[in-house]
Amino acid sequence: MSLSNPSKESNPKFGKNMSDPTYSIIELKMKNIMDFFVANIPSWKALALGGSAALLWSAACLIFAGFLKTRLNWRTGYTRKIFHFLIFGSVALIHWLWGTPGVCLFGGMTTLVIAYALFRGSGYFMYEAMAREKDEPKRTHYIIVPYFATLIGGVINNIFFPGAVVFGYLVTGFGDAIAEPVGTRFGKHQYRAPAVRGVSAIRSIEGSSAVLIASAAALIVYLILAPQFELSWNSLLIVILIALISTLVEAISPHGWDNATMQIVPAMLGTIFL
Repeated sequence: MSLSNPSKESNPKFGKNMSDPTYSIIELKMKNIMDFFVANIPSWKALALGGSAALLWSAACLIFAGFLKTRLNWRTGYTRKIFHFLIFGSVALIHWLWGTPGVCLFGGMTTLVIAYALFRGSGYFMYEAMAREKDEPKRTHYIIVPYFATLIGGVINNIFFPGAVVFGYLVTGFGDAIAEPVGTRFGKHQYRAPAVRGVSAIRSIEGSSAVLIASAAALIVYLILAPQFELSWNSLLIVILIALISTLVEAISPHGWDNATMQIVPAMLGTIFL
């Protein structure tokens, strides 16, 4: 007579069969996410030194955008994207110099700055730099949603596409940043982007063309500077294709969520093809 030794794999009290491949994949991915956050918790020394500098710089970026909005009467389509460009440009540089831990620290400090602006609310110059008038009555909603889209895109890329994570920073930071100002100033051929809820976005062919040009230019420069990539006609064609696909993704992304899609898609494509 043989005696079986019950295990978690067969014991009903554990619910789903842990030998199920689907369960194993989900369990592994959840572990990867937890490991990512644990590995990138800053030390007290890093928090004291780097955190204070990151807080000051991110605050300075939003203060500058707020000054342009309230003192020089720049359109929110410009000031919002200036802040966007400065933050994503900083993230790309920080990742290059100090890697993912530096990006996480800077992201945490930027979160505090945005949270403070949201706390002060309508009428406060830092809030007004980010809150589009055309997003009424959901101006705060369309600050919060892009923030979480940025967070989601960054986490996914750093876990699953770490070798090409900068592709996402550059396409979102340069391509997406230039789209709205160009569309605001020159957009004549407009189309409506989908909206998950609330206010839909009006985009333009001119703005989308700017996404393509700026994304391709940023990726080509990075390809030239980054030692891990080989510069060749083939790689140049690939990054131009990545820029084109990213442009199409931006065009169909729901209002507020392109900060996620425009990070994930170029990083994923860069991982696959480069």
